[in-house]
Amino acid sequence: MATQTITQAEPPLEKYVHLPESQQPLDYVDLTTIDLSLYDTPGGKQKLATQLKQAAHEVGFFYVTNFGLTQTQLNRQYAIGRDLYALPIEERLAHRAPLEEGNYNGYRPLGAVEIAPGMRDNVEMYNLFKFIPQTQRSQPDVLKRHWAEIESVHRHIHEHMAHRLLRLLAIALELSDEDALVRGHRYDANCDSALRYMMSRARSAEENARCAGLYTRGHTDFGTLTFVFQQPVAALQVKRAPEAEWQWLRIPEGHVAVNIADMVELMSNGYFKSGVHRVVAPPEDQAGSDRLGLLYFVRPSEELSLRGLGALDSPLLKRLGYCRDAGQEAVVTDDEGKADIPATEWVRARVRKNWVRSDTKDVLSMGNFRTQLVYD
Repeated sequence: MATQTITQAEPPLEKYVHLPESQQPLDYVDLTTIDLSLYDTPGGKQKLATQLKQAAHEVGFFYVTNFGLTQTQLNRQYAIGRDLYALPIEERLAHRAPLEEGNYNGYRPLGAVEIAPGMRDNVEMYNLFKFIPQTQRSQPDVLKRHWAEIESVHRHIHEHMAHRLLRLLAIALELSDEDALVRGHRYDANCDSALRYMMSRARSAEENARCAGLYTRGHTDFGTLTFVFQQPVAALQVKRAPEAEWQWLRIPEGHVAVNIADMVELMSNGYFKSGVHRVVAPPEDQAGSDRLGLLYFVRPSEELSLRGLGALDSPLLKRLGYCRDAGQEAVVTDDEGKADIPATEWVRARVRKNWVRSDTKDVLSMGNFRTQLVYD
């Protein structure tokens, strides 16, 4: 008689339910909405590029709708993140990212960053780099059980959403080739693009008072674009200009907030703004709530160089006086003056500087590019 092998079915993924939005009278920022359903319509790309050009120049933040992922798909990603953070801390630590190398691939523990003297942050995060051979590493079983589903969402964000926005940016810059920016962000190329499950743990009023209510200090993002999906727990704030007050950013259902990051500001010589933002303690009616975030970070591949950014041939930038002088563009080398710098090194240099301690006086300088690391 043949022996039958009985396998135990995996537990189903329980439904994720978002918390209700805050009812406090918050000063929300007004952002442009890019409707990607217009992308393939006659004249649609030009219309969207015009909207994006204004938003990227003035604020560095905008909304995107009709981006091809259903609310059910997104809620399942939140459910995966919830189950990930229900694991014992030892299991997450077994997959710690090599942060000292400037690499976020894996888990960044709670309290990794000092946000005030003697006060560690209340944020932990798990980053999944692209589903390509170069970036594979150990993963918790809770992620491996849903691996194909996560990959589908990961690739959609990068190849459908991000690539379309990069083409719109190329059109806004009046580049002759719509794919000029896409080529530095191919999915199969080695880079640090990542899907992030991010958990901000609730703190007591006394703890918040010790660090002025800050969860994450004001900063710009390291890469090219950042996607921030629906989050009813109010905490994300943006600064439209250096002299402007901080404003809250609301991300309703069916929308994703997108911010311009360092690479786009560098390639446009400051014409497009890397969106300055921070995370603070939620308002009173949400103060006791943990905050689970779902984000995707688009970062440049090794095929894109800082020299290439400095030499971007944009009629728009030339016309408006945003191009660098020829002498500035001529040489972008590493510290030893021997070679060009892959854009991935900018990302990793920022991670190395930021993951342990944030300092308002610190500035990153590489090649011909500089950026302030922290904004109060």
